[in-house]
Amino acid sequence: MKRQAGPKRKRVLPARRQAVPGVKRRIKAQTVEFAVFGDSHVGYGNSLSIFKSLLPKAVGSGNKRFFIFGGDNAQAGADHGNNANAYYKDFKDTVTSTLGSIPYKASIGNWEASTRSLFTQYLGAVTGQMNFPGTQGKVKYVWLDCALGQFTPASINLLRNLDDRYFYIIDFHWPLRVQGITVESSHVLSAAETSRFFSAIPVKARDKVLAIFTHHGHKFYRKLSNINPGYPRTKFFVCGCSGDYKCKPDGNMGYYNAKLTSSGSGYKVDAYIAH
Repeated sequence: MKRQAGPKRKRVLPARRQAVPGVKRRIKAQTVEFAVFGDSHVGYGNSLSIFKSLLPKAVGSGNKRFFIFGGDNAQAGADHGNNANAYYKDFKDTVTSTLGSIPYKASIGNWEASTRSLFTQYLGAVTGQMNFPGTQGKVKYVWLDCALGQFTPASINLLRNLDDRYFYIIDFHWPLRVQGITVESSHVLSAAETSRFFSAIPVKARDKVLAIFTHHGHKFYRKLSNINPGYPRTKFFVCGCSGDYKCKPDGNMGYYNAKLTSSGSGYKVDAYIAH
């Protein structure tokens, strides 16, 4: 005699959580830490030992995902470039041995302008764009060549093609001539060259420029708003004291500890001087 099957139990599915009208889901902010060094001038005076002292501090502070080196990394043009190879090698050996697997990019400075082939051999392209680490390609890092006080055609062309689908952090050697800047005038781009930079960026991408890092002025300077009409979110920094060249030995040498913070669809950059 076959046993009859009993009535099937209905499977009760857990109730789905209903969205509450008018209440937005909170998205946790994400932070990418990075560091910015300028004018390390390896090969000049006591710069190599200063650089070797500063760099491990930056690596050991927080959780750095990227390093920016803003030009005059090596005193390559001194002595008619006779020691350029050694200076570049000292700089790169120090960086690679200290940073390990942390990615970095260097911009070209005026003291490296006469040794471009060695610069590219040791430090890569003088102009370019890459994904900023930890941002899934949403933020781009752009580095430009204004080593001789003027932006190269390749640099201007790169700016003209910035896409408003992304956010940007930009680095180059000479500071822009923005209102209120206190950097020595001889170490700041001309008003015409500054205008050329701002005008090159498409209008639709201007509010996507989060921060501009510059160097060369041998001091620290920050302007956190109103750097130019049409750039409401852009913060502007000068960092030119990561070595021994015209930087006072009273604590002014250093670098920026910086953070890129995302929350929802927006981003912001903050940078603070570290010694």
